[in-house]
Amino acid sequence: MVTLSGNLLFIAFILYLVSILFYGGSIKSKKEFDEKKGTNRWGKIAVFLTIVGFISQLGYFVTRWIAAGHAPVSNLFEFTTFFGMALVGAFIVIYFIYRTALLGLFTMPVAVLVIAYASMFPRDITPLIPALQSYWLKIHVTTAAMGEAILSISFAAGLIYLVKVIDQSKASKRTFWLEMVMFAMVTTLGFVLVASAFSGMGFHESFKWIDKNQNEVTVDYTMPALTGPHEYQLETKGGFRPLVAMPALINAKKLNTVIWSIMGGLVLYGLIRLILRKRIAAALQPFVKSIKLDFVDEISYRSVLIGFPVFTLGALIFAMIWAQMAWTRFWGWDPKEVWALITFLFYAAFLHLRLSKGWHGEKSAWLAVIGFTIIMFNLVAVNLVIAGLHSYAGS
Repeated sequence: MVTLSGNLLFIAFILYLVSILFYGGSIKSKKEFDEKKGTNRWGKIAVFLTIVGFISQLGYFVTRWIAAGHAPVSNLFEFTTFFGMALVGAFIVIYFIYRTALLGLFTMPVAVLVIAYASMFPRDITPLIPALQSYWLKIHVTTAAMGEAILSISFAAGLIYLVKVIDQSKASKRTFWLEMVMFAMVTTLGFVLVASAFSGMGFHESFKWIDKNQNEVTVDYTMPALTGPHEYQLETKGGFRPLVAMPALINAKKLNTVIWSIMGGLVLYGLIRLILRKRIAAALQPFVKSIKLDFVDEISYRSVLIGFPVFTLGALIFAMIWAQMAWTRFWGWDPKEVWALITFLFYAAFLHLRLSKGWHGEKSAWLAVIGFTIIMFNLVAVNLVIAGLHSYAGS
């Protein structure tokens, strides 16, 4: 069952990857949308591949649930994979409302990167720790992930808007920050490539260290340790000695992963720029030249309008109910709780500025991009670097 689950996820990943080529072909064919027939042949094939991939990933989710005996959202691999699936599902729904293949060209690469990122973490099925043995696991986590996925559609739409509207003929603050967004996406791919390279080399070293509870524990590194754990002792003979030891509050192993990701991203981004001879955003402009700005602005706004209450329900309301049951308090200022609150406040401000202050168009698009950055910071940095009550979810 576990093997079948893994195969279904791999099939879904390949189908998503191939669909991106067809979404691009749909735009390049200059028949991106036909009022009578809908999306052209390239677009129809792309959507078909996306739907089949989604069904395959849904099969992965069900078979892994059966094999594990619980909802497969209990660690970083499972949660991030589910988030990627929810993102694809949200796109499919939005596509059949607005019928634009261009959204797929910008959404599916994000979903592919999310799933590829998830695959770098341990995929073993392990028994649930006592804190997660509750039906609130599947209620809280899945609802929060679906809310984040719907909100992420606003990022894709906002990115389309910015790529089209920002003048790439001259350098400016707008071109710089838009390119930083592109760099962040390339960094995710850089992480996948670096992790795969060290895995292929069979790199491994172990450390003993003292955690924040003053317990001696062992941690295994799969990348050379640039940052070492608190009061560490290198157990692997001839292993790479860390450049610096981190305090117990910081998850040194996962911070090390982040640093290697950034380094890999810098190298990969440099290679892409050498090949393109222009900014990545400038290279994408030909794909968006026929889209109407008001159209993608509406998609971005509607996505937030739908995703915000779903996220609030899952990440705050359901979370507080479960926290009361598990830890006898509704709120504890855990890093994950704090960033869920920050995400909630940001999108509340987004809707306020949109509805009361008239922040439409480019301002709204930038807010959508910033919102997605907060979501990804919560997923990556908070899970990987900062230790807290939710640290078990990043194992």
